[in-house]
Amino acid sequence: MSRLIQFDLNAFRSSFPAFADNTAYSEASLVATWNAAIGYISPENYGYLQGESRAKALHLMTAHLVALADIVKAGQMPSMVSASTVDKVAVTLTPPPVKSQWQWWLSLTPYGQQLLALLSASAAGGFYIGGLPEGSGFRRVHGIYP
Repeated sequence: MSRLIQFDLNAFRSSFPAFADNTAYSEASLVATWNAAIGYISPENYGYLQGESRAKALHLMTAHLVALADIVKAGQMPSMVSASTVDKVAVTLTPPPVKSQWQWWLSLTPYGQQLLALLSASAAGGFYIGGLPEGSGFRRVHGIYP
């Protein structure tokens, strides 16, 4: 039976001092954001990401979501402007220099970038789902190539 990783407010605030202000970042709002974060990263402690690594990933996702909310509150658009004109108002945005929308979204904050690095390091060989266990390797049982 796997155990769930619970939100630890003190550990979160000590890991991310930018969110230490109790007035700006109440416990209730951080818990709500944590609950949103577990929609992206499971709190179940299993797989390649376990223990402190999974807790760190969940904290980074929470910090990423809070930072994105702060960007939106400030009225900023998280994107890269490559050109703009005033007359007839035209703005050109640079397409994200990443492989997927997920990577682009995580690259919008430093916390998301750290999370992407953690997830990439944890899945260096790629995640494997289903089939025979030897199918995740280069050779099958007794050295036979697939």
